[in-house]
Amino acid sequence: MEAKEQRHDVFQAVADPTRRELLRLLRSGEELPLKGITPHFSMTRAAVSKHLHILSDAGLLHERRVGRETRYRMNPDPLLELRRWLAFFERYWDNKLGMLKMIAETEHGAAVGKPDRPAAPVGPGSADRTGQGMD
Repeated sequence: MEAKEQRHDVFQAVADPTRRELLRLLRSGEELPLKGITPHFSMTRAAVSKHLHILSDAGLLHERRVGRETRYRMNPDPLLELRRWLAFFERYWDNKLGMLKMIAETEHGAAVGKPDRPAAPVGPGSADRTGQGMD
């Protein structure tokens, strides 16, 4: 299998909390070398490097060689795929919540129109709830 066929997709890449934290760290667009990234994580340099490789393989990072070190910078473009996918579900839930709101308002409106208990007679000589006459 060629490296192109083993490419990670954006969803797999951001599924891991460590990789999401790496993206947050690199979100400014500033290039950082591995030695500048590793101190932010409680794991080995090799583990951080593996996470960076997965993000890079998904297209979420740009890599640039400077001498013997590789510098990493975030590429936010592939996140648009995630945004489009999430937008579908946002519309879905907006629709469902809108329907729920409409049902709740309809039922609340019907309940407001119907008293909980039978209405007491109102008029001269009738007593209000305090027992006092209303006239």
